This record gives sequence, structure tokens and C-alpha cells, in this order.
Amino acid sequence: MYVAGFTNTVSGSGTVWKNGIASSLANGSPFAITDALGVFVSGTDVYAAGWGRNGGSMVAAVWKNGLATSLSDGTSDAFAFSVYVSGTDVYAGGWQDTGPSTVATVWKNGVGTALASSSGFSLVHSVFVSGSDVYAVGGDGNTAKIWKNGVGTALTDGTKNAGANSVYVLGNDVYVAGYESNGTKNVAKVWKNGVATFLTDGSKDAEANGVFVK
Repeated sequence: MYVAGFTNTVSGSGTVWKNGIASSLANGSPFAITDALGVFVSGTDVYAAGWGRNGGSMVAAVWKNGLATSLSDGTSDAFAFSVYVSGTDVYAGGWQDTGPSTVATVWKNGVGTALASSSGFSLVHSVFVSGSDVYAVGGDGNTAKIWKNGVGTALTDGTKNAGANSVYVLGNDVYVAGYESNGTKNVAKVWKNGVATFLTDGSKDAEANGVFVK
């Protein structure tokens, strides 16, 4: 069992736990401060996605077996929230700050592709690869959104705040976990092929942050 997260040390260290035993991403990393936001295991290789910083901007990064690869150049903030490995290809999803806006981004083998946005703020929370198709989910302004091979589809109408946090593909079915506000509270939701199911009744704030299908 692998878990990615953060350990509050003097400098702050992204951490991957394997069966409860911690490994710091600061070891072998060029960054003074790190944070791990996603983890993926492929064979004997352990990948983590997150960010690192040396006093300046936050740099989106992927670690393979503890060794970091920067995804952004450090001239502005960038985050990687999710990593997925398919064959020899390593995908990461997150966002980059372009100055006037924050742009949802998917990186493939370190090369970033900005996803079209209709707002000034968009991001990718989760990425999943099925065959030759690359899925990413996140937010585009107030709208929960899914991108397939770079083409975006809204899961909500944008009239209320919403976001998509996780995606899982099984066969021809695409599942997304997230939330949408009812005007006063966030309601946890799961979408199957774009059709939403409410997980909570809206009386209290709730979000769905992960989905897995077996």
C-alpha cells in the first residue's frame, strides 16, 4: 500500500509511505521544500506528483523512485496533483500560473499541454489513461469539467460552484468524483458517463475526492 503526502519537518518534505514506512522526497531532490499530492506504482517503480520550491516559485514535479523531474521552469507557480503511467509514458495533471490566469495542464513525459479554458482559472486534479485516450478532470472557473484527449466537456452548467476531483475509466464507462454547490452547501457527487448521482443530501458540506471501480 502506497500513500503520498507531506511531513512537517524544518524544511517541509513531501513523503511517500510504503506499508507505513516513510520515504522523504527531499532525499535526492533539488528542492528545499516539497509536497507529494499523488502516487502511482508501475512494476517496481514508484512515481509521485507534487511540487517543490527553493525560495521562489513552486515548481510542478514528478518523482520516480525518489528522483525529481521538474515539469515547469520556476518562473511562475505550478502544481502537479496526479500522476499516471502507461507503458513508458508518464502523465501528470495540474496547473500553471500564466500571470493573467491559471491554466489546467497535462504533462506527457515532461512536456506540458495547456487545456482550453473558458475562465481565468482552471486546473486538473486527476489524470487517467485508457488505451490511447487520456482523461483529465478538474475545474474551469465554477464548472466541473472532464477533458478527453484535450477536448473539454462540462459536467455542470457553471451557475453554481463545482469541481471534479478524481476520474476512473473501466471499459467504456467513465466515472468522476467531485461536488456541486446547491447554493448554500457543497453536495458530493459521482458522475458515470456524464450523469450525476448525489452522494449526500446537501444539508452539510461534502465532497467526493476519489473514485475506484472494481
